[in-house]
Amino acid sequence: MENTAQNDVLVSIQDLNIKFSLRGKQLHALRGVSLDVYKGESLAIVGESGAGKSVLMKNLIGLLDKNGWVDSGAILYDGKDLATFKTEKEWQQIRGSQIAIVMQDPMTSLNPLRTIGWQIAEALKYNQNMHGEQALQKVIEILHDVGIQDAANRHKQYPHQFSGGMRQRVVIAIAMACNPRLLICDEPTTALDVTIQAQILGLLNDLRAKYNLTMIYITHDLGVVANVADRIAVMYAGDIVEIGKSEELFFNAKHPYTWALLSSLPQLGERKQDLFSIKGTPPNLFLGIRGDGFAARNPLPLAVDLLHRPPYFHVSPTHKARTWLLDPRAPELEPPEQIESIKNIKADVVDDDF
Repeated sequence: MENTAQNDVLVSIQDLNIKFSLRGKQLHALRGVSLDVYKGESLAIVGESGAGKSVLMKNLIGLLDKNGWVDSGAILYDGKDLATFKTEKEWQQIRGSQIAIVMQDPMTSLNPLRTIGWQIAEALKYNQNMHGEQALQKVIEILHDVGIQDAANRHKQYPHQFSGGMRQRVVIAIAMACNPRLLICDEPTTALDVTIQAQILGLLNDLRAKYNLTMIYITHDLGVVANVADRIAVMYAGDIVEIGKSEELFFNAKHPYTWALLSSLPQLGERKQDLFSIKGTPPNLFLGIRGDGFAARNPLPLAVDLLHRPPYFHVSPTHKARTWLLDPRAPELEPPEQIESIKNIKADVVDDDF
């Protein structure tokens, strides 16, 4: 979407550098991340734990840990630079009413001592100034929207009276009660079985259409977002190494790390063969990174990968990757066999999952 008009950009993250102070040392968590989020789109941010996905999103809602700070860069939203916000009062203008988040563990997001109806009504009170009977009717409507049957009675119940999937629906309902423009879903299907995962993703897709939402999914699993994301950004070691439309990432990936993530999809495993796993561990962000951050884990790195950080190379107007393999001087390197097989089992990877 690089050619999308500027007025279609909802959030523009520009050369963002985030650092943390830990045990007397500095950790460079985000290394010059730039990303535009477009109005009405569904964007997935994918990568292993520690890649920087959640750190990136916490900066959109003012939830960065106290030992972290914006070292440089900008986060432009509605004429404001969120990277300059310092006080809770500033964030209250944005959090909830403009940008809301669904956390990955619904049980820790809900108050066990309050009914779910009270918790949704609280969001309505603070973000839409609704009270009394008006708020109650809106609570019932929202619960119905997120697929909870008999909402007129179930709003009186407590979180422990709901299953894991139903609690996730309640957390989504609280976020929707804020009437946000942008909804961030942080691992929204963690610890749910495959059937419930599909229901939650389907629900989020329906809510996006009904309320004209812009959505960001944070996940470590490409398979989870295959059927719901318009675009996918792949993060590694605090950097976006590849970004493009969903079909471009699945069927024409260019970065070796994206190849590794795709190869890890269980659907690509063969009977009686070990599942693919990415060897090694991510780089130590305390020490800094020289060259391509994935080079040490790449089975076939180029010499230049160990020396210089690659720039972005454009594959198409909507697809780019930070890899020296796209440099015209680089040798041709074929993707792994598992990646080639995706083209032959497209229906299995994208459709049958959900």
